[in-house]
Amino acid sequence: MRKWVLLLAAVSLTAGCAVKHDPPVTDEQIQNAVYRHSGPSELVLYTMINNSSGSGAHTSMMINASQRVIFDPAGSFRHSQIIARNDIVYGVTPYVEDVYTRFHARKTFHVVIQRLQVSPEVAEQAMRLAMAKGEVPDAYCASSTSEILAQLPGLNIKQTMFPKNLMEQFGQQPLMSTQALYEYDDEDRFAALRAYDPEKAQESFKRQQAKRAAQAE
Repeated sequence: MRKWVLLLAAVSLTAGCAVKHDPPVTDEQIQNAVYRHSGPSELVLYTMINNSSGSGAHTSMMINASQRVIFDPAGSFRHSQIIARNDIVYGVTPYVEDVYTRFHARKTFHVVIQRLQVSPEVAEQAMRLAMAKGEVPDAYCASSTSEILAQLPGLNIKQTMFPKNLMEQFGQQPLMSTQALYEYDDEDRFAALRAYDPEKAQESFKRQQAKRAAQAE
């Protein structure tokens, strides 16, 4: 009986995780969307917190490895101009990263952003594990993310169903920074997606690629 109670509690707390099936994208589209960020190899854990109850609503993770992606398990950050397959969002430029956080931060929720610098090898392993996950079922966002983190060397993470528990575990690592993002705009989070500008995304992509090329010279 207790197991059922715990499971129902986990589903309730992670109600912000909701699978939205993506339109199929081709391998060529994914390849064209590959974005390599010039910053350090890192894992960025996002935890969406209910402003009224303080409970965790959703967990996701940005990974900066040989390319920068967001693992958005059972998430709904989808747009016709955003390349996503299963639960991986590709082409995560600074503009896309900004839209992603503003998509989740609103009157009813804030986002805790925790950044952890890791070796290129660990970042690459995290990305490969995330890509191998496929589409995550509803309410398993924290479980799937913590399962990936638990497999990475040097991290002391145990698998959990609860976003806040994972946030607290991740907070015990030697983080580079922790930020809480509050916004008090429209409660409709999809307003941020409707305002998504593909031209700004492409400009951001070109600027960052040029910066990376200049640093490599």
